[in-house]
Amino acid sequence: MAGRKVERLPEKPRKGLVLVLTGEGKGKTTSCLGIAVRAVGYGMRVAMIQFIKGSIHYGEIDGAKRLAPEFKLFPMGKGFVGIRGDTLPFAEHAAAAAKALETARKKMRSGKVDVIILDEIHVAVHLGLVALPDLLALIRERPDDVHLILSGRHAHEEVIRLAHLVTEMRNIKHPFELGIEAEKGIDY
Repeated sequence: MAGRKVERLPEKPRKGLVLVLTGEGKGKTTSCLGIAVRAVGYGMRVAMIQFIKGSIHYGEIDGAKRLAPEFKLFPMGKGFVGIRGDTLPFAEHAAAAAKALETARKKMRSGKVDVIILDEIHVAVHLGLVALPDLLALIRERPDDVHLILSGRHAHEEVIRLAHLVTEMRNIKHPFELGIEAEKGIDY
């Protein structure tokens, strides 16, 4: 791009949006991370609260450190709930999700975050870790200039109605179907 002038769009007041990324296909968290990178590129401050992940190491933990201080990742979950060898009591998962929701609320209202991502929040609601009315209240409390991104399978219809944008990821083909395990840097 040396020697090529890049045109920048004029600044306008920010209209905070509610985005829902849902569906059975891969790419919801990855899309959130892409939005985070884009926002950081404009100097915006991003907080990503993870409601399920938190018990194992995965690439976005180290990637987030490289984008700090504008991007901060909060892996607050206790891991997969009721599957993949999970031995934790449900109440422990629910307590972690309640703490994650309260952290999200504080970050969102702090005036110090431009984009807040609630990763796997739809799964947390679907599993009963977070009550739907609590999530709806958080969406309604969102300051007008804050972008709120909600990811995970099983987005509730009431959440979809409140959103400005809804994208559904659809699985057409997946390496798991071919017996290929999750790949570092692609899946985690």
